Amino acid sequence: MTTIFGGNRSSGYDVDNSLRFNDGSSDYLNRTPGSASNRRTITFSCWFKKGLNAATWSWLMHSGASNDGTPSFGVGLKSDSLSVIDLGADGAYDINFITSRKFKDPAAWYHVVVAIDTTQSTESNRVKIYVNGTQETSFSTSTYPGENHDFNTGPTMTNYAIEIGRDNYGGGEGYYDGYMAEMVLIDGSQLAADSFGEFDSDSPTIWKPINVSGLTFGTNGFYFEFKGSGTSANSSGLGADTSGNDHHFAVNNLTAVDQSTDTCTNNFCTMNPILGALYTPTFSEGNLQVAQSTNSQHAVTHGTFAVTKGVWYWEVKYIGNTGTSGPSDRAVGIQTPNVTNVFTQATYNGTGSVTYYGYDGGEVWDEGTATTADYGTYSQNSILGISLDMDNGVISFYINGTEVVDNYALGTSASVIATPAIAWPNGTASGTEMGVNFGSPFYALSSAVADANGYGAFEYTPVGYALCTKNLAEFG
Repeated sequence: MTTIFGGNRSSGYDVDNSLRFNDGSSDYLNRTPGSASNRRTITFSCWFKKGLNAATWSWLMHSGASNDGTPSFGVGLKSDSLSVIDLGADGAYDINFITSRKFKDPAAWYHVVVAIDTTQSTESNRVKIYVNGTQETSFSTSTYPGENHDFNTGPTMTNYAIEIGRDNYGGGEGYYDGYMAEMVLIDGSQLAADSFGEFDSDSPTIWKPINVSGLTFGTNGFYFEFKGSGTSANSSGLGADTSGNDHHFAVNNLTAVDQSTDTCTNNFCTMNPILGALYTPTFSEGNLQVAQSTNSQHAVTHGTFAVTKGVWYWEVKYIGNTGTSGPSDRAVGIQTPNVTNVFTQATYNGTGSVTYYGYDGGEVWDEGTATTADYGTYSQNSILGISLDMDNGVISFYINGTEVVDNYALGTSASVIATPAIAWPNGTASGTEMGVNFGSPFYALSSAVADANGYGAFEYTPVGYALCTKNLAEFG
């Protein structure tokens, strides 16, 4: 079997692309509607996979709030709960919902639908929120609008920009961090979740997307498939509207490398910001870039997927050391998840780990013991390839496509279950950054080589399969 930390999605309808937002680079899309429409009925649908957990607000879609006293409308995350608001100029909420449900899993794709129709006579029918196909009924805050309430602002009005991935307060706040896919705005209709997805007939607990191209999107409605990779507000851009309305959004700070194949129908592994041991490093770029943030601490991060069989491949780019302290120590490899002795100062590595150590000759560390052989160090911008063969209990390492460690035997626990790992074992490399590529990298490739199943994009020919749910369903 294969163990997956988070949501594994399978689907008969394939979503090809998502868009990766990085809050550290202030990524967002925006557009101001050219015509007004109704202010009482809309439906918003979006699939998303979290990166970092924002301390306060993190917006999927937002309109208004450029300064104090300005109305705002938005759907996003407040800390780790879903939030839906319609705020008036008087500072009072006419709509205010915060779910009791928490959205904490960085490995899972979530689907949210917010359906509003203030013309409904029954209060509870005016705002309906669905998560993964099921209507939410538990809220820590729930303020329903009055009957026939007009939105204070929102995507149906001409005087406020719609922003995807942030709000416009103070020129830009509440930046979203993570992935979005299949974003839809329906202007003029209140639709249920089954207009956008369905439960799998074979696995009825799995919610999956369906083809929404036949929906009526309305005057200011839009549909983002994120199929374009350009940076202009047109049909080939990252913010291209494929609803037929041609409401293309302007692209801000996003580039072609932010178009991802990590989607709600083929979920890729990332590094896990909530499953660190000892001192957790800093994360960015959809949890694919990790850095040792503090000197004299022994940071480590694990992957979001753990495997028990199959042959798997991923790459790690040594971006470099932006700090000023000490040698750039770093180790890449695998670890048995949830072990008690994990990358301690005394042992460098813990039970169930095999890592290739990039400083001082390039030893392999096997459960805390270094090999006598030195396999060579790697320098800035080197691409480290890792091939993990769980069927035969071995791991191999590559530097820029050349094998340097051949079929190194895994220990007893690592050969049973393993997850990708990166560590800074000496704690003397503040600022050392590593970029991980499980098949959908955040950095540009000089070549893009897929695995034997056609999944992923790697710098070098993969020796194994990309760590994604379509491959796991076949080989895991």
